Amino acid sequence: MANILSFFSGRKPAQPAATGGVAALLEDFSIEVMPRTAEKIEDFRPLLPEGSRVYIAHIDGTPIEEMVRTAKRLAAEGFPVMPHFPARIIRDRATLADWIARYQGEAGVDQALLLAGGVSSPAGEFSDSMALMRTGLFEKAGFRRIHVAGHPEGNRDIDPAGDAANAMAALRWKQDWARQAGIEMAIATQFCFEAEPVIEWAGRLREEGIALPVHIGVAGPAKLQTLVKFAMTCGVGPSVRVLQRRAADVTKLMLPFTPEAFLADLAAHRAANPDFAVRRVHFFPLGGIRATADFTGAMRGARKMAATA
Repeated sequence: MANILSFFSGRKPAQPAATGGVAALLEDFSIEVMPRTAEKIEDFRPLLPEGSRVYIAHIDGTPIEEMVRTAKRLAAEGFPVMPHFPARIIRDRATLADWIARYQGEAGVDQALLLAGGVSSPAGEFSDSMALMRTGLFEKAGFRRIHVAGHPEGNRDIDPAGDAANAMAALRWKQDWARQAGIEMAIATQFCFEAEPVIEWAGRLREEGIALPVHIGVAGPAKLQTLVKFAMTCGVGPSVRVLQRRAADVTKLMLPFTPEAFLADLAAHRAANPDFAVRRVHFFPLGGIRATADFTGAMRGARKMAATA
């Protein structure tokens, strides 16, 4: 199997200016956890900057009680919580209303990530995130922020032809809905590995009249085997193939992947293009929450050192 570390082959070490740009991009980053991974962390406060947004992924089969308990715990530690609402695992309007009420009543939640969900057949009346929005329940409950999913590399379930036309039309609809509902909206994407497709996709968003900010998905430090497993499960095949084509050094298979090069390329583009749609970074801690926290802490620390040098 190809070595993801060769993604960085031949690149010079990041210069101080590049490191500072990455650190700036990491300001106000968010991170995604699941109830079972969050349980392994005794206290998130020593790991994450104060006020970091924490998404809670809702995998099919996870009881809502576990989701709400995790949200309550994180909120008590001072973190804004953004739970997933996967449309295809929510049976009906009454279930959706119950989830919203539980999150609000027990954890003070007022923001959510709405997405179709990773199952092929809906459990009930909702097939996509727009169906959830059409219920009117989120604005009625006073939610102030809603995020929606984005796919810089495309999504064949949404666009079988691969042209992203349906995805762009859906994002325009969601943008209009958010404006009418008075809700802040952003696009949170699947994790990616190369900057060029992200830059092209972000440019197309603007051409299509979509002005929503993008929170780009980034895979935190992880071993090759772990990264490929998640990538294939999540449908990030194109990125995996790109990395494999670049791969050469099979002696480093057990070494961790880290995303400095990807982040540096994005940061450089943002520095040259202040209107770049990518505004924040959203981490998927595929190699563990602590590993991602250590990485972000080191990168943010590098910025502070550069500022005082």
